[in-house]
Formats: sequence, structure tokens, C-alpha cells
Amino acid sequence: MFNSDPPTSPAAADQAVDEVVARGPSGAIVVAGIASACVVAMWLAFYLFVFLPRGSLQ
Repeated sequence: MFNSDPPTSPAAADQAVDEVVARGPSGAIVVAGIASACVVAMWLAFYLFVFLPRGSLQ
């Protein structure tokens, strides 16, 4: 892709854009999934290592 020649006509440029859009936002979904997994892991670690060892406060 980086070494390919740029499209010479507007129709070819539109076709190239349509091909990219057809693949969908898979990269964004992967990044959002990793970020969500990190947040859940941090919450779980905080719960296990901070709240549970303290026990119930009376």
C-alpha cells in the first residue's frame, strides 16, 4: 500500500476508499477491547488486594 502508485482518477480513489471502509473498524474494536480488559483487570486486582484483605469494618 505505501509503495503503490496513487490513483489517477477520482473513480479509482473512490474505489480505494470503499475497499478500506468495507473492512470495517476492526483495529478500533481491538484497541477498545484491550483497554476494557485492562480496566477490568485493574478493578479486580484492586478489589482482591485492597478490599478483601481489610475484611468487614465494624
